[in-house]
Amino acid sequence: MAGTLHSREYKDVVASLVDARKAAGLSQAALAEILGRPPSYVAKVELCERRLDVVEFFVWLSAVSDEPIKFIAEVFEGMPRRLPH
Repeated sequence: MAGTLHSREYKDVVASLVDARKAAGLSQAALAEILGRPPSYVAKVELCERRLDVVEFFVWLSAVSDEPIKFIAEVFEGMPRRLPH
């Protein structure tokens, strides 16, 4: 089975994170500074060249959203009930 990095569902989650970053008024460089990572880290995640693990996801989300539970609920609504192929 191929990994989910290139699945439509993963790309949708990343697109939602990009939207949240922009809504927070953060550039990739500003988010990278908050996260303590180089700007290339943010760029690679947003281009789906690098995968976020669950801890990274929550840290990222806390940096870009004042309502992480709402964000997760909205993203969860679009998730399939089975792993994508």
